[in-house]
Amino acid sequence: MLLADDHPVVRRGIAALLSTLEGVELVGEASTGAEAIREAVLVRPSVVVMDVRMPDMDGVEATRRLAAAAPECAVLMLTMFDDDETVFAAMRAGARGYLLKGAAQEDILQAIRSVAAGHVVLGPGVAQRLLDHLSAPAPAAPAEAAFPELTARERQILDLVAAGRNNTAIAAELGLATKTVVNHVTAIFTKLRLASRAEAIVRAREAGLGRTAS
Repeated sequence: MLLADDHPVVRRGIAALLSTLEGVELVGEASTGAEAIREAVLVRPSVVVMDVRMPDMDGVEATRRLAAAAPECAVLMLTMFDDDETVFAAMRAGARGYLLKGAAQEDILQAIRSVAAGHVVLGPGVAQRLLDHLSAPAPAAPAEAAFPELTARERQILDLVAAGRNNTAIAAELGLATKTVVNHVTAIFTKLRLASRAEAIVRAREAGLGRTAS
């Protein structure tokens, strides 16, 4: 695991906490977003625990660049900032988790393990506000206008992804093989330059998708 935080005292404190967690090995530290990218590319950690506000390059931009430079590194934002704009920007950038500093040790450990396994993790307050944002009425926008680069089938699948369906459920609903759905999802991520399923859901819901009836 790589830890990126610009405050030395905070970084030492978090590092000391993480050192007590079984199964977590700290392989590097960084004090700026640029350093985080450089270290991640060098040591290839499975998880990067990233602060948001850092000099030189903030954690959101570093996360966006890491998605391209080291896509196998899962980013967990660990920060004091819980405003909507920062949370949504981090998820769009490809973060797999967003946790507030002050979270319980067990929650931090679980979050690290979860993002390393490919899951999306949000702190309780963050998760509720994200759900509120996604469920709020949005101006209707034709899917074709929102994502003209997608085929009709890809837009249909993105709509179901935004509605919370997993690949297996989408395959069953559309009468397709799961492998076919996986291929379509991969094409969608490539065309829209998406780094994670969480980012896909946010982008699609903001465009008016995901209103499919359960």
